[in-house]
Amino acid sequence: MYQIRTDLALETQEKMQEDHVELKGVRFLEQKIDKNLTISTVVIETENGAKAMGKPKGTYITIEALDMDEEDEDYHREISVQLAEVIKKLVPLKKEDVSVLVVGLGNREVTPDALGPRVADNLFITRHIIKEYGKYAFGEEKVNRISSIVPGVMAQTGMETQEIIRGVIKETKPDLIVAVDALAARSTKRLNRTIQVTDTGINPGSGVGNHRHGLNEKTLGVPVISIGIPTVVDAATIVNDTMYNLVTALTQSEAFSAIGSSLDKLEDAEKYELIRELLSPNLNTMFVTPKDIDESVKRLSFTISEGLNIAFGNGIMQGSHA
Repeated sequence: MYQIRTDLALETQEKMQEDHVELKGVRFLEQKIDKNLTISTVVIETENGAKAMGKPKGTYITIEALDMDEEDEDYHREISVQLAEVIKKLVPLKKEDVSVLVVGLGNREVTPDALGPRVADNLFITRHIIKEYGKYAFGEEKVNRISSIVPGVMAQTGMETQEIIRGVIKETKPDLIVAVDALAARSTKRLNRTIQVTDTGINPGSGVGNHRHGLNEKTLGVPVISIGIPTVVDAATIVNDTMYNLVTALTQSEAFSAIGSSLDKLEDAEKYELIRELLSPNLNTMFVTPKDIDESVKRLSFTISEGLNIAFGNGIMQGSHA
């Protein structure tokens, strides 16, 4: 079995099903909200399940919205409301008012990686106001204290993201961390159309092969919820999918059926390795992103920040998708 490069637990689970791998200790549930909106839950319950999936134990909830890449404000608001419900389901805090630190991971200068910083820009930040004037400054009995940080990337700061966050946690003592990051997907159809929310934390850069220290409850001492949208896909995966379609077409053609049949006999892993060798050395480290990524990231960052604003009850919608 070869490892597909994806940050989405749902895609790993689908690949296991395709390969008829029996997944013990992993539960899967799918809920169709409407024809364009599906919420899938993958729960990894055991260490064996975690090993098979290549992901930590925990709950992974995926919102798939087919039209999420469209400019439809009402539709995006509906997704924000669904996202808020998912966040509330995963947040392990029962206090009346909580202190939440939102961490916008990624590089503001690289558009496909700018989702986290953009989400932080659009949040309704309240911690400083409550600290100065108390919660009644908002005329509410219950106001969560929201703060945010954009730690940048190691090349900009010379520091591990984890080091920066730990320093901030020590000073501000939040009850919960929400980490927002751009992800890598296996399927092009999921780019900019999928939101994954998980209670397992996150490994910054893992989708594109840059392994950094993880941000999770074990490393930070505070519960961590992570939210991500896939904005890039591995070039080798795109070629792999194209090859699959080509082989299917060749086997159905009288003239080329022999070539198609011989390629079809290769295992998935062998096909994938063949592609990586053919792409090497120039393309096999390449990641591909849609051409309208600028507008997509701008729009999706509003969708996530509104979801967070709703989830933590401060309920003030910031900005618009225009």
